[in-house]
Amino acid sequence: MPPSRRDEVIDAAMRVFYRHGFHASSLDDIQKEGGISRMTLYNHFKSKDELIIAAMRRRDEIFRNRLMKYVDAKAKSPRERIAAVFDFHEDWFTGDEFCGCMFINAAAEFSTADSAPRRLAADHKRTIVRYLRELCEAAGFEEPSELAEKLNILLEGAIVAARVVGQVADSGSDAGASARLAKRMAVDLLDSA
Repeated sequence: MPPSRRDEVIDAAMRVFYRHGFHASSLDDIQKEGGISRMTLYNHFKSKDELIIAAMRRRDEIFRNRLMKYVDAKAKSPRERIAAVFDFHEDWFTGDEFCGCMFINAAAEFSTADSAPRRLAADHKRTIVRYLRELCEAAGFEEPSELAEKLNILLEGAIVAARVVGQVADSGSDAGASARLAKRMAVDLLDSA
């Protein structure tokens, strides 16, 4: 089934916001990206803020689905599945479309803690931690909640390092280095858990 016009607007907004940021992106940028008329845009969204929320929700859904499918396809044992999360991140960092984490970016751009984008960013991060906890539980680790939090901190640090340093150092020739280092640290963490 082809995407609806509303979905096309959301997808165009998601791409623009992800590449250029929320505040720097205009509705004109979104229209150009999606080949969308202003009337179509306003028929589906009352404001840029409403579109930001829809784009973040779509990004969350896409990211989590890709992550989980990748992990399921790559690894069989629960412990291998945890390591595969870091492999997924390396693939993401080295892809042509990597522009950091939309949710970290939202937290940086929307300074008010109770703003809708900040709440959505926090929800996304909590969902990733829950997924990691489920993997840790399946692997039989004691204190899976604490282990999941530690693994998530490694992931978050790797995301920021890949964006801030990895895409700049050595002409961006090894943006995946932070994911590989984080994976080695995660394996050490799992060995000691």
